[in-house]
Amino acid sequence: MVERSTGKSLKCLRSDNGGEYTSHEFKSYCSEHDIRHEKTVPGTPQHNGVAERINRTIMEKVRCMLKMAKLPKPFWVEAVQTTCYLINRSPSVPLGFDIPERVWSGHDISYSHLKVFGCKAFAHVNKEHRQKLDDKAIPCIFVGYGDEEFGYRLWDPEKRRIIRSRDVVFHEQETMSDSTILETPKRYGKVDLTLTTPPVRVATEGGDLDEDPGVDGEPVVEDGDDEDVQDGEQSTTSHLRRSSRDHHPSTRYPSSEYILITDEGEPDSFDEVQTHKDKIQWMKAMQEEMDSLQKNDTYELVKLPEGRKALKNKWVFKLKKDGDKLVKYKARLVVKGFGQKRGIDFDEIFSPVVKMSSIRVILGLVASLDLELEQMDVKTAFLHGDLDEEIYMVQPEGFEKTRKEHLVCKLKKSLYGLKQAPRQWYKKFDSFMMSHEYTKTDADHCVYVKTFRGNKFIILLLYVDDMLIVGQDKDMIGDLKKELSKSFDMKNLGPAKQILGMKILRDRKARKLWLSQQQYVDRVLERFNMKGAKPVSTPLANHFKLNRVSCPTSQDEKEAMVAIPYSSAVGSLMYAMVCTRPDIAHAVGVVSRFLSNPGKEHWEAVKWILRYLKGSSNKCLCFGGSDSLLKGYTDADMAGDLDGRKSTSGIVFTFAGGAVSWQSKLQKCVALSTTEAEYIAMAEAGKEMLWLKRFLDQLGMKQERYVIHCDSQSALDLSKNAMYHSRTKHIDVRYHWLRQAAGEQQFMLEKIHTDKNPADMLTKVVAREKLQLCAELIGMDRK
Repeated sequence: MVERSTGKSLKCLRSDNGGEYTSHEFKSYCSEHDIRHEKTVPGTPQHNGVAERINRTIMEKVRCMLKMAKLPKPFWVEAVQTTCYLINRSPSVPLGFDIPERVWSGHDISYSHLKVFGCKAFAHVNKEHRQKLDDKAIPCIFVGYGDEEFGYRLWDPEKRRIIRSRDVVFHEQETMSDSTILETPKRYGKVDLTLTTPPVRVATEGGDLDEDPGVDGEPVVEDGDDEDVQDGEQSTTSHLRRSSRDHHPSTRYPSSEYILITDEGEPDSFDEVQTHKDKIQWMKAMQEEMDSLQKNDTYELVKLPEGRKALKNKWVFKLKKDGDKLVKYKARLVVKGFGQKRGIDFDEIFSPVVKMSSIRVILGLVASLDLELEQMDVKTAFLHGDLDEEIYMVQPEGFEKTRKEHLVCKLKKSLYGLKQAPRQWYKKFDSFMMSHEYTKTDADHCVYVKTFRGNKFIILLLYVDDMLIVGQDKDMIGDLKKELSKSFDMKNLGPAKQILGMKILRDRKARKLWLSQQQYVDRVLERFNMKGAKPVSTPLANHFKLNRVSCPTSQDEKEAMVAIPYSSAVGSLMYAMVCTRPDIAHAVGVVSRFLSNPGKEHWEAVKWILRYLKGSSNKCLCFGGSDSLLKGYTDADMAGDLDGRKSTSGIVFTFAGGAVSWQSKLQKCVALSTTEAEYIAMAEAGKEMLWLKRFLDQLGMKQERYVIHCDSQSALDLSKNAMYHSRTKHIDVRYHWLRQAAGEQQFMLEKIHTDKNPADMLTKVVAREKLQLCAELIGMDRK
């Protein structure tokens, strides 16, 4: 720096005998640059008196500045820098009371920017970094000047970091400790303006300042009194402040136990049952479970073979309620399947379940054709699956056989908790349906169909242990129920009223059916304390510009977001969106992009969606009242993603007047034009149309024309021939199959006006009137 500023070379350097000056690297550096290095006699700081005196002067000024500013000792680094900055701009006796900075630089010095160290300051927040009602300034502490960096250096007590700003208002007569903490509304709590400790830099031998970030980024606080850095042989060290409290591990649950979190007062283990007030009822429930296992011939007692390990089990307890009314005490024996090993205790574990789209298509058929809709539930469904592997389990706690305590249970059939239990149950049920001449659809392996004379049919949908049975003849459905009850322990629920948390309402005279999640939405609002929130009219507002810039970067910001249930809230919204709420599909898709590192603005967007649900919790899907035709709609939003600049595809299909399938997701590649974005969205819609077409064909519901509507004429032209070749030749070939499928008349592509395209709400934020129109076009109604 000296050579570049003055054009003169450094010839001689005097220092003490600190290790940093006597190292081989430093000697080599001085030798290469022809610098003569003079070292003082050990224990004789007088030989380097100029440096020692200025060092003492700096430390005295630092001590005074910290006392006057009422700042803690860890701020001594900022005080040292400010002291040096001021000394270089103060009159110097050796220079004839001239200013060192002016002598060095040759420029006049200004003092108009100097402020009182440690005073209260307010830093301006640019409009790009704040929302409409956020504060325009944040309270800070002035801790120095930017010598090599522009702007003032300020300490932000709330975010615990140093910031730089040139737009600052100073209150030089006040310090942060003099200011009071203002009361704010309870929903925001109190704004804590107390001072927190920044990372400390340690003065090492020779007077250099090294940063010591502490352990895991925690602030480091000095212990003991300050010491002058005089001869360079001593150093001020920092120590971690640790809690003196002893840490004791939890003793309630052993490390090998599951942890069951309950909120209805159920016992957590067999030992708690023995002291529970409802011990008799819980013991009776466990006995019923054991009787069911014995009746089903689930296991037999054998000696444990050498080299094999018996799995442990656990009792799980649950109070079955209908609203506030207690219905049943339920006890379930669950195997701890986490102890299983692949290749020994299990192999394949995948088990299909019926798709939500299939359920909605079948319900559309029920409404339009006025079919019977019955529901059944399989009691202890997983207990019916036959095992292919040899699995051993310890005897259930509290029900060990007398004089046979050394034996273990060899499982003949699956139990809850085994990894392969869902798959074995599905295989058992599938073999039953095939033996009764039911056909499994290729489009959905959990939908079974059987046709009878007179064009009558029965359709059965399976979701683990829940069944929906559809048909024209109630007696035929009754015969199927009897056959199921002979092979499995079934519970007849009568006409279907609810499936997977979705309430089913019917008006058979008007041939209409409603699918509602109002109760689920109300529970979600109550869970996240949004029952009293003010409703809004759209799922997302235009002022939300969500991107990765809003994600927290510092460790403190990330720790603050840990306490916010962001992932849980988005997951709850996602289930509502997947089942019955296509109107929030775009909003949920946007907030779900930041699950790994959400910020405060992202959380505000989630709360906005909850506020929208607060005002529209009674919205539901309506089927019937129109022709049973499958129609598709597609749209795209060009470069809607602010981070990757990818476009968003929106797809929705209606059947019997209601939406049966919808998507709102980012495209896999960056589209270079609106035509390309619309073309890619049409290709995705074409694949979904072929699946729905095949599904309806296997149900015996064929229609003459299958139409996908798009509001982009250029994309429609591109799907018919290779025009615009020079601008579209880069489009991936996997999207050009759309041209072939449309040419083979597998489906039709037709133009629709933007105002009549319901897929528009799946790609972007739309106005309230447009949202209502789109919702009406896909059968969303208030019931």
